[in-house]
Amino acid sequence: MGVQQKLISFFFHASLVFIMFPLVGSSQEHQKITSSPSRTKDNNHIQMSPRLQFEITLHGFLLWASMGFLMPVGILAIRLSNKEENSRRHRIVFYVHSILQMIAVLLATVGAIMSIKNFNNHFNNSHQRLGVALYGIIWLQVLLGLFRPQRGSKRSVWFFAHWILGTAVTFLGVLNVYLGLEAYHQKTSKGIKIWKILFTVEITLVVFFYLFQEKWVYIQNQGVVLGNEMMTSICQEIGPNEKDEKVLNT
Repeated sequence: MGVQQKLISFFFHASLVFIMFPLVGSSQEHQKITSSPSRTKDNNHIQMSPRLQFEITLHGFLLWASMGFLMPVGILAIRLSNKEENSRRHRIVFYVHSILQMIAVLLATVGAIMSIKNFNNHFNNSHQRLGVALYGIIWLQVLLGLFRPQRGSKRSVWFFAHWILGTAVTFLGVLNVYLGLEAYHQKTSKGIKIWKILFTVEITLVVFFYLFQEKWVYIQNQGVVLGNEMMTSICQEIGPNEKDEKVLNT
């Protein structure tokens, strides 16, 4: 069995495990969780039970890890693989990209199931509506990744579609993390400023490394050219001196 087939098999079985795990809870627990929120008299914010607050926090963490971290890092990995001339290292980086994206999809799937099972989804805000769209897009992206055609005209169309969907998932996923933080703040009045700052710093670093690796080959080539120019100038300076010494010796 090839490495790609093993990855597909792992992805399939892991998906079943992650999909079935959140469904184990009983309907009575679900009623307790969803009926526990209440509004205070002093304000319009929701008083949540500790269990529901944990579920919301876990949902946010899973979706951050999936769309706010693993997917952007996976894109960095595939960009690095395109710069690798060594075929072995190219394959390693490619499989790192594939594994990161698979884990990201699994985490997003668990987060989606938790949302459907435990939360009141009225789809009356941008976070919920965008989340539903993202769940569909990421699984479409998975199918595209698994059924990559051989090199040729079909491969060009596939690459364009894969790139468009990957870019859309990344940008919309990052946006939905911010929207999720805002929705959490509106419902609970808890501060989210520190989390927004940390997430912004993380995304800034990812973008920086993405742009830096784009220019890294150019920087390396410039160093080689500069080194060659320095060696040429040194040889030119040494050459006449050696000739003068030979003349004096004769």
